[in-house]
Formats: sequence, structure tokens, C-alpha cells
Amino acid sequence: MNKIILLTSFDIWLSDQLSNSSDDLLLEVTKLNLIPHDLTFLRQLPVDVQLASSLVIEKINAIQPDYIICCGMAASRTQLSVEAGASCGESVLQTEVDLEKLVAGAVAIEISHDCGKFVCEGLYYSVLDYLRQSQLTARCIFVHVPVLNQENLIGILADFILIIDKLALS
Repeated sequence: MNKIILLTSFDIWLSDQLSNSSDDLLLEVTKLNLIPHDLTFLRQLPVDVQLASSLVIEKINAIQPDYIICCGMAASRTQLSVEAGASCGESVLQTEVDLEKLVAGAVAIEISHDCGKFVCEGLYYSVLDYLRQSQLTARCIFVHVPVLNQENLIGILADFILIIDKLALS
């Protein structure tokens, strides 16, 4: 049975941005013919923690995914970063996905312990907290995506597909 995977991305948040690399990456994934996967996309979320979180939770309830891959832009990074967890005040929540196993075999993915203090961390924390409180079996990860260009797109896309494949087969 195919695993249902929900993939999310954010919209732009600065007036001079032409796109958000998290959304650019998901757009590239939609162009691929990933037959064995049941992928649902929730793209261009508003850059607002409460609005984005409520939209993602609504979609989780609607499709009951096995995995959620939330994506956000990290312009200062040069490779994909899978976030170990997120915090809100003193509370820290960790993903239940084995990240070491998930990134094994990837060309350039790092495990990060710094989800930032922007909307990315807020969304990640909200989804992890919702899954925990609701006692759902779905698992969530957050992937920060660097700015994409012709030099790095193929490698980053390949590593991201590796993540999807490993989650789908777990």
C-alpha cells in the first residue's frame, strides 16, 4: 500500500523575492513522474504561523497522511537541511523520524538543530505538537531548502527525492 505524503511550501515574504526556494523545489517534484508515491502538495502557504499551521492541520485531517514534509527557504544555506526539532518558548519537540537513517546515502544533506526563529520553526512546532496531542501515527520532518540555481538544482532535487523514497518505503 502506498504511503500518503503531504508536502508543504511557503510563499514569498519579501517584495523583492521572485519565488520561494521551498516552493520552487516542490514545483520541480510535481514535474517528475513519481508513480509509486501518493503525494499531496500544499504549496505557497502564507508566511504566517497561525494561518499556515491551520491550513496544514486541516489538510492532515482531510487526507490522513503517513508523512508530512514541510519545506521552507533558507537563503543562507547551501544544501538541504533536515531539522531535528523545533521549539516554542521552553518547549522543544523532536521529530520521530530517524534522521541519520533518512539522510544516509545522500550527497549533501545536513541534519540541523537550528530551525530558525521565523515561520518555519513555528509551523514545524505546531505540526509536531498537533500530531503528539492528537496521538496520530503520522510523522513530520522539516526541510530547509537553499536558493536553487542551475548548478545545484539537480543535486538538491535528487537528495529530496531520496528523502521521499526513504519515507515511502519505511
